[in-house]
Amino acid sequence: MYITSTQDDVHDGYAPPMSWGILPNIFIPSHDCIVSLAEGTSGINLKRSEESFLEQNEVCRVATSHNDIPHVTTVNYCYIDHFIFFATDYNTRKYRNLEQNRNIGIIIDSYGSSINNKAVIIQGVVEFVERGNEFVKLYKLFDSRFNWVRNDPWKEGEAPFVKIIPRSKASWGLN
Repeated sequence: MYITSTQDDVHDGYAPPMSWGILPNIFIPSHDCIVSLAEGTSGINLKRSEESFLEQNEVCRVATSHNDIPHVTTVNYCYIDHFIFFATDYNTRKYRNLEQNRNIGIIIDSYGSSINNKAVIIQGVVEFVERGNEFVKLYKLFDSRFNWVRNDPWKEGEAPFVKIIPRSKASWGLN
């Protein structure tokens, strides 16, 4: 199995050894730090094969945490300009978790057998897109791609999009 991993950002001097072969933990100490991270680019360089894989798929698993209790759920996503977006409702566990802890992990994968498996794992931080031009553009895109949006529409301020700002990644099965 070939795994690649990068960590382009170090926060408060914390950088676990990359020799562990796992994604490093990301510690975000304050909302101000989150805002400054979100203002930059994605923070990682994806290979073309990884970007293509993200563009070809539309389902990922999202991992959040609250009081050290993990929560994993499946969502539809869109990969746009080095960011990953998904929609959620305000009353979901994942939204409440992300409201308290902006760190997130996701996996987009394809497993058909015990061989030829592909995956991209990303860790990052999130910001919420609740109104404005970015919300309108995202809503139109999600509406064009997913029947469930057309079947259960919503307006600005009724449910947010979650924007994932990637900080580290690992992948396998992609050249």
